[in-house]
Amino acid sequence: MTKKLGFFKRLKALELPQKKLFAIALCQRMLPNYQLFSDVCEFGDPQVLDTLLNLLWQSMYDTKLKLNIDLHLDRLEANTPEPADFDMYGVYPAMDTAVALTSLLSAMQSKIEDDIVNISKLSSSTVANYIEATCEIEFDKESALDDYIFEHAVMQAEKEVQNTLLDIIEAQANITPNFIKDFRRDIVAVGISNIGISSPIQE
Repeated sequence: MTKKLGFFKRLKALELPQKKLFAIALCQRMLPNYQLFSDVCEFGDPQVLDTLLNLLWQSMYDTKLKLNIDLHLDRLEANTPEPADFDMYGVYPAMDTAVALTSLLSAMQSKIEDDIVNISKLSSSTVANYIEATCEIEFDKESALDDYIFEHAVMQAEKEVQNTLLDIIEAQANITPNFIKDFRRDIVAVGISNIGISSPIQE
């Protein structure tokens, strides 16, 4: 068989730990969107999301770590911004970050693997909304806007990153603690979100 399976077929074919690792990586990559919004609007506590991400990474290799999912869901809900309360675009990618983590925890709790896979679509949706929000071109047809979004450099970068992450995880059937730590370190080191927001410089 020479033809490679489509992206989502490959993603769905992963083992559960691989799917979780992929989703955690995407959530980590979205975190700067929330950090910037929180800093500008003085809303929420980014540390709540950062702490949860640290625990999620650790849970991938520390079998003794048991997440109190309900507690973290409550904390996320308290730190999820409501778009109607803010007159700025940044609330949407910030909300998406919190929603992505909420979706991941809910999927882990309900054991619905497709919901983990859908975090890939949520990240891409954040990018699509960003492109539309920053677009200064008027389109007569919605299909023309869709084409513009699909071909935009930021969307192409999103697709490339997700494909790269999938390639790396797909090739790693045996997920070791060292692999997870190195994988996480590489993502954090890049420090750029799916819409090009940089992580704040740590003191």
